[in-house]
Amino acid sequence: MRLPFPKFLRRAASRGGRSLSARGREAGFTLIELMIAVAIVSILAAVAYPQYTSYVTRSRLAEATGTLSVTRVRMEQYFQDNRNYGASGCGVTMPTGDYFTYTCAWGSTSSNQSFVLTAAGKASAGMDGYAFTVNQDNLQRTTAFTDATVPVNCWLRRAGDTC
Repeated sequence: MRLPFPKFLRRAASRGGRSLSARGREAGFTLIELMIAVAIVSILAAVAYPQYTSYVTRSRLAEATGTLSVTRVRMEQYFQDNRNYGASGCGVTMPTGDYFTYTCAWGSTSSNQSFVLTAAGKASAGMDGYAFTVNQDNLQRTTAFTDATVPVNCWLRRAGDTC
């Protein structure tokens, strides 16, 4: 003969074998667990964010140096064809960029036999405080760079770089 299953055990078994109060405590996180998680995320963010912004700045600097190099080659091609760098200013059209403004002027000879190309950071793009130049002799100079002593006769890529 079989005995019926007690009613109070049937209810507990239908809830996974645990009482409601024990099950409720396991369903969420305690405040201290959440605070520990927030502290860990805050520490990681405090380390990662400055590194991320430095990386973004370095990637934007590559626009300036790359564009100056390409434009200098175009100026040399113009010189090969015309025997000067431009009758009134530079002989090639200046490129446009997202983070830098590009200009050209006659160089040290104050004539069309030399030039200086300049890339100056745009304030609207968060790149003010950065400027690079190159001339007909391929002298690359950094004339403005945040957190660096300038001018220097090379293109700096990050704070702390030297020539």
